[in-house]
Amino acid sequence: NYFNTTIWSEQKPEFVKSLNKASNKYIADARKRNKEHIKKFGDFGISHHSTPLTMDNDFLDFRNYIGQKSWEYLDHQGYDMSQYTTLFSELWVQEFAKKGGGHHSAHIHWNQHVSGFYFLKCSDKTSYPIFHEPRTGARATKLAVRPNNGLAHGNELIHFRPTPGTIMIFPGYLEHEFAVDHGKSPFRFIHWNIQAVPKAMAKDV
Repeated sequence: NYFNTTIWSEQKPEFVKSLNKASNKYIADARKRNKEHIKKFGDFGISHHSTPLTMDNDFLDFRNYIGQKSWEYLDHQGYDMSQYTTLFSELWVQEFAKKGGGHHSAHIHWNQHVSGFYFLKCSDKTSYPIFHEPRTGARATKLAVRPNNGLAHGNELIHFRPTPGTIMIFPGYLEHEFAVDHGKSPFRFIHWNIQAVPKAMAKDV
């Protein structure tokens, strides 16, 4: 097979407890910023999105870990990483509304080389990530796929059911979304984006 899209997944539960604790103040602050929505509609249909986490030392060990893993992800695909420095462009935590309706429509993150998730609160009753076929030519000529209970090369969408501690790393170009959450149990995750910057350019910054 050629032109594959690689998604890395790993279980790393040892970060869950400390990062949930460190995230609580950010989620509380996000709820305050969304107070007008909550007052009007209740805590429904929204994602409580934090301010950036990159400068918070409570996330330092986690940031170093996923930063290294993201570098290895690019290196594994054959990119000459001796020419590049990887930099976090975004790192944030978000939690979906308690009464349900939280979701994200399909999107990509512009001008990013690696994106990732770390799931802090989730279950088989919560939302989950869905990934889309990234090849525009394949999407334009897609044929009907036979009913199947697993993955086929012709699938246009795939989804994963994470558990607390699941890390997922994938290309920044990979379109993704989150299914509508029904508010049955808490759903919280950290999301990040990383750019690979030429070292010569990074020195000038």
